[in-house]
Amino acid sequence: MKVIKFGGSSLANGDAFAQAISIIQADDERRVVVTSAPGKRFDDDIKVTDLLINFAKLTINGHNTQDVVASIFGRYQSIGHHFHVQDNDLQAIHDQLVALPKQHYPNNDYLMAAFKAHGERLNAMLMAIILNHQGIKARFIDPLDAGLRVTGTPNNAVVSPEAYINLSNLQYSDDERLIFPGFYGYSLSGYIATFSRGGSDVTGAILARAFHADMYENFTDVDAIYSANPKFVQDPLPIQRMTYREMRELSYAGFSVFHDEALIPAIQGQIPINVKNTWHPEKPGTFIVPEKNFKPDHIMTGIASGRHFSALYLHKYLLNKENGFTLRILQILDRNGVSYEHMPSGIDDITIIFDRNKLSDEQVDIVCSEIQSEVNPDRLEWIEDYAIIMVVGEGMANRVGVMRDIVVPVAENNISLSMVNQGSSEISIMIGTHRKDAINAVRAIYDYFFNQLEDEQ
Repeated sequence: MKVIKFGGSSLANGDAFAQAISIIQADDERRVVVTSAPGKRFDDDIKVTDLLINFAKLTINGHNTQDVVASIFGRYQSIGHHFHVQDNDLQAIHDQLVALPKQHYPNNDYLMAAFKAHGERLNAMLMAIILNHQGIKARFIDPLDAGLRVTGTPNNAVVSPEAYINLSNLQYSDDERLIFPGFYGYSLSGYIATFSRGGSDVTGAILARAFHADMYENFTDVDAIYSANPKFVQDPLPIQRMTYREMRELSYAGFSVFHDEALIPAIQGQIPINVKNTWHPEKPGTFIVPEKNFKPDHIMTGIASGRHFSALYLHKYLLNKENGFTLRILQILDRNGVSYEHMPSGIDDITIIFDRNKLSDEQVDIVCSEIQSEVNPDRLEWIEDYAIIMVVGEGMANRVGVMRDIVVPVAENNISLSMVNQGSSEISIMIGTHRKDAINAVRAIYDYFFNQLEDEQ
């Protein structure tokens, strides 16, 4: 049995829906279907999720919502009409939209979560309606009825362990497709809560684990996951197979196909993942598989860069002799609700790397002031201009000279490195550069590993 998930661009309009349905029909093993909300149909279009967010804001502020409801329903109506579904068969979708402002919510965060989640919910309802209209037996599955329970906050939910037990007990027949909305579950008190990032990907991974699927197929708008960003490197090599941990390392640094947290349920269940293109389903795509018995095709699998980092540099003589120095820094970060990404250190130095998107200017000032006051370093410097590059590959683990192979091409391009750090798994090396140098560094390293080095071999 396979769990398949379609992204927003794969369900944006009638033509996209038709393509998705042809994919569902092409394989009887594709039994569980996860839907995203309709995405953009063209460049200047508005995603349905964004329309729902506007709907929620208008509701909170007591403004008229008639026009936005009409716009949202129009998206689903247009797709239904593409398949000659009559409006009376779509009435339940319209009724759900109209009823949203009338429901009880503990606070506005729960209201926002419920409104956002209906992009996926209504698309799953629509998919079931259309499939049945075409003679394909399908059933919309309400996450509440299925027991997809979550904990956490309304807009940052985490799957509850009991959800897997509940989902595994779901009854279904061999001749029906189960249509699940992605992106959300229900809190223990019965309110909708959404996953923060990669929401529908998370749902697909949860269901793949719960149903012990043979494969989790994730249909998107790219032919494969590439060894480098095609915007930075011309015609990068598509990755045929990679391991879970390679994907996690690369997602963290900037690979955009998956958020690094989205795959965890599938990883926990050891479910193979196949990333495929909705419009070219005949292509093999990229398989993401467990590490056991994995044999890499190349030394380096992929390279990714993130230019959204900043760093705090501290220098203090005899730092290594001072008990509790790092502890006091961590306590300051914790007190101010600040998380850090990495903390490479030397005998007298520590560099703390942050995701700048998660830090306000006020937090930066407060943290720096408190560290200066309580820790009293000899030097304290905030480095705004920071980029991280991750070089990842299972083939790097047992190869001598990988660090040289990375540093030499970077140096030959006159790029200075502010940090080099090899992970304990030995399948990844992280380097720090100035933001302006990150793309050239990616190109230099990619060229060496995939062109010069392989030519030599």
